[in-house]
Amino acid sequence: MKLILFGATGHIGRGILDEALARGHDVTAIVRDASRLTLQHDRLHVAVGSVEQTAIWLAYAKHADAVIASLSARRDGDQEVIPAAAQTLLDTLDGTHLKRLLWVGGAGSLEVAPGVKVIDDPHFPAAWKPEAQAQARALDVFRASKADVDWTYISPAALIEDGERSGSYRVGGEQLLVDGKGVSRITVADYAIALLDQLDNKDVFKKRITVAY
Repeated sequence: MKLILFGATGHIGRGILDEALARGHDVTAIVRDASRLTLQHDRLHVAVGSVEQTAIWLAYAKHADAVIASLSARRDGDQEVIPAAAQTLLDTLDGTHLKRLLWVGGAGSLEVAPGVKVIDDPHFPAAWKPEAQAQARALDVFRASKADVDWTYISPAALIEDGERSGSYRVGGEQLLVDGKGVSRITVADYAIALLDQLDNKDVFKKRITVAY
């Protein structure tokens, strides 16, 4: 497949990039600072731009099969760019041939009990709340959209970290997935596997899913 990837210089985005190339996909990475992506590969093209600069990435979209967005606002300090980017992608892709959109979501809006979300836990780190809230607003944008876009919002486990590439994971819906010890975790490598496995999965179109061990 030919993929457009936003956020390839980020932690999770780089994991997705590595997995996509390993699978034989062609990737156009749209980055704001090309110096932060030093990887060279014959199936990787790097273009300088952002979600908001639609003319730049639409030039590549005409040949693409899917868009993947792994975005963070930590560098800018303005979390509103997250739901705004979701809206821009939906609005821009609507009416084009390119219908498939995979979004790296957050875990904070997952439920741990009926009506109780991960972010509601009093022990949820305060430093993480702005980004978790922004990702929750992005999910609201997706759910409210009438755009003709086959999006999937993919929440990781509560803890996503470096580690082995096992190829093992479970897929859930709105509830936080935990293992037998009550821990919710997944490695970046296995999250990337899970995300790319959903490219052709029509069962997850226009849905939020979560992946964890």
